[in-house]
Amino acid sequence: MELWAYEREQWAAGFDTVCGVDEAGAGPLAGPVYAAAVILPRELEIPGLNDSKKLTEKKREALFDVITNQAAAFAVARVEAADIDEMDILNARMLAMQKAIDALPVRPDMALIDGNRDHGSRYAIRTPHVTIVKGDGLSASIAAASILAKVSRDRYAAAELDAQYPEYQFARHKGYGTKLHYAMLDRYGPCPAHRKTFLKKWEQGKP
Repeated sequence: MELWAYEREQWAAGFDTVCGVDEAGAGPLAGPVYAAAVILPRELEIPGLNDSKKLTEKKREALFDVITNQAAAFAVARVEAADIDEMDILNARMLAMQKAIDALPVRPDMALIDGNRDHGSRYAIRTPHVTIVKGDGLSASIAAASILAKVSRDRYAAAELDAQYPEYQFARHKGYGTKLHYAMLDRYGPCPAHRKTFLKKWEQGKP
């Protein structure tokens, strides 16, 4: 699959340093939303690189190490559950992505952003950018960012959230709205890691 066309377009337009940006964890009922920004060496060949959602957990974990070892620069950022409740998930996604870009040790000239949104009501992508629908399967830089964001978030849920709140079994569902997660909510109610604004469906279903 050709994954460098969007980067080449920006290089040809005079933008030398191009980063890919993506987020992970917009949908779960608990935990932060994560974002990553990645600058790859030009035309770097990473076998198996693809949208993180199309890869197995084992493959994502392996690629995480390859990307972090070979990237010219990368950064990961997150916005916490309480902040998501306060500002809404769209604003939280935009804030997380801009935080990841700002944390890069190299300032990019151009950012390739996954999706079709670049602003919410309060937060926006301030770095010069283009949005690419399904960019995580079309751009090498965005695909790499999608893997870093997804693996970072899953690791946090499986290690830290699971250790803090073992009764919810976060290591198994990573905060997503699975049958098991809803069963644990029925048994224990929400914990501080839950996004209260995401629990309306669960609350409505209670007797």
